[in-house]
Amino acid sequence: MIELITQNASIVKNASTNISTGTGLAYGLVAVGAGLAMVGAAGAGAGQGIAAGRAAEAVGRNPEAEAKIRTMMIVGSAIAESAAIYALIISILLIFVY
Repeated sequence: MIELITQNASIVKNASTNISTGTGLAYGLVAVGAGLAMVGAAGAGAGQGIAAGRAAEAVGRNPEAEAKIRTMMIVGSAIAESAAIYALIISILLIFVY
């Protein structure tokens, strides 16, 4: 039992050393996680593009409602952008903290 505990302790020590020095599988997985976190930014960008296109169509059909449409589009874009900023913060934390 003591041998197993000693062996596990050395594995954890080696893994933490690899992460702190920027080498090994652990650091590679951190980089993959940061990349996957940024997939959220791609989704937010696509959503904002679709929203802007629909807003332009709506203003073209009803120019009198431009102020209301613009307000709703800005609110929707802010909500979508907050998800992208959150994904960016997560990826930065993964890269620089671990």
